[in-house]
Amino acid sequence: MEKKDYDAIVVGSGPNGLCAAIRLQQQGLSVLLLESRDTIGGGMRTQELTLPGFLHDVCAAVHPMALGSPYLSQLPLAKYGLEFIHSPLAMAHPFDDGTAAFLSRSIDETADALRGDGPAYRSLIAPVAAHWEEIAGDSLGPFSFPNHPLIMARFGVHALRSADAIARRFVTPAAKGLWAGIAGHSIQPLTNLTTAAVGMVLAAAGHRHGWPIPKGGSRAIGNALLHHFESLGGEIQTGVHVSSLAQLPSHHAVLFDLTPKQLLQIAGNQFTPHYRQQLQRYRYGPGAFKVDWALSGPIPFTAEACRKAVTVHLGGTYAEIALSEQRAYQGEYNEAPFVLLAQQSLFDQRAPAGQHTAWGYCHVPNGSTTDMTAAIEKQVERFAPGFRDLILARHTFTAQQLESYNPNYVGGDINGGILDIRQLYTRPALRWSPYRTAAKGIYICSSATPPGGGVHGMCGYHAANTVLKDLF
Repeated sequence: MEKKDYDAIVVGSGPNGLCAAIRLQQQGLSVLLLESRDTIGGGMRTQELTLPGFLHDVCAAVHPMALGSPYLSQLPLAKYGLEFIHSPLAMAHPFDDGTAAFLSRSIDETADALRGDGPAYRSLIAPVAAHWEEIAGDSLGPFSFPNHPLIMARFGVHALRSADAIARRFVTPAAKGLWAGIAGHSIQPLTNLTTAAVGMVLAAAGHRHGWPIPKGGSRAIGNALLHHFESLGGEIQTGVHVSSLAQLPSHHAVLFDLTPKQLLQIAGNQFTPHYRQQLQRYRYGPGAFKVDWALSGPIPFTAEACRKAVTVHLGGTYAEIALSEQRAYQGEYNEAPFVLLAQQSLFDQRAPAGQHTAWGYCHVPNGSTTDMTAAIEKQVERFAPGFRDLILARHTFTAQQLESYNPNYVGGDINGGILDIRQLYTRPALRWSPYRTAAKGIYICSSATPPGGGVHGMCGYHAANTVLKDLF
């Protein structure tokens, strides 16, 4: 093989770019990792966004998939200071009567609290949690014949359905609401096919591995991955914005931890017209509007369960959440949006003594510039009277500002493209391998490839394996 400056170059240092770089470096290749910003991490960054001493996760905060990832979980990241913290409850979902459903590490505890719907919840989620390793290995990657076909067939019977169809298994508002909040992480209408898969996977991951937060903030994950990469001999350069292939040192392969929009800008002239058209037709989903708060005290939730959970879903009933997600998808706004809230400082020191931080977002139309602060804070106040009185400072991101901060969040889409049935395994294009582009030596390893968004590194892992198979 002809001598090059590097065997492989990885552009972008999000979780997938880092995992791709590590996987290649593990195999003895020479790898250069390039990051446009001064700090690495993609969505895994932590900064003082509001006041000095108040640490906020800029994007990703809670990581249900990190410990359940077949690749990320096997890396020796604790060696580099990464420590995960578990709250007593993984997630809570309050209602207007002062009660709350919750997701516990224990399936029995979660199901028993749902009373009459306990058996239905247990029968849906327990098999997924019990066979997590087999299901994760088969589902968190490109479409292929599964290694465990019977287990995957049983999973697929429900997973390919809509969250709305699964909700009909439940009769109580508590179970329906809990399910809506978990499935709402799919960021699309709950009537769409495969939204059940998102709910089932996240619930099962919570029972198997929890919904943890990294001590010190999400930047701890990126820093640990980078230290491991460097310990293997990898090279990193920050502050390098790649706008053309001509900028890159000579290499055998380049992997882009970018979505189709950026890939077309950098390398579009290298692709066949058909592949270029496929990338141009790639669809992005609703965006996110995010608020970070510096608080003088903990959020005074009425329901006790909400004070024990790092993640709280604020949306009330199934119907309310379903309406909120449908409207965002249709380009409309909801006065009472479904809000995903994290209160990391209850369980990790993220603020000065006695004070706290919190983080919340709702889904909005893609590219939105509308300020949803008042609507989000009204939802928090609905379940935690007195919340507004605790606010010392706030920082906000509109959907458009999120894209400016991280270009992979096109229009504020934090999933790297809508994860519906049309793009579940055909992201970013319909090809035998989604990680190969139409140009030799150019690959894509971002969340725009299977299995999609989340801090799990599996997109990067599979892309790196494709490179190894093709070239090395």
